[in-house]
Amino acid sequence: MRSITFTEFRKNASTIISEVENGEMIQLIRHGKPVAEISPVQGETITLPSWKRPGLRLTTKGSGISQAILQER
Repeated sequence: MRSITFTEFRKNASTIISEVENGEMIQLIRHGKPVAEISPVQGETITLPSWKRPGLRLTTKGSGISQAILQER
């Protein structure tokens, strides 16, 4: 586990988060005292957000709705 200061975390947050994504644990130090540990999430599967998942496709038996509308006209 690597220890870094809060100031260093603030300046390099993106790089540090990338390191955590690659499996490294980080201990955050503020005023000389450890205040947090940043570690990768364990055992959680990554799911797509709902807006990226394919939508439901509704189907009916028989002719389509557009055909039924045209026949009614």
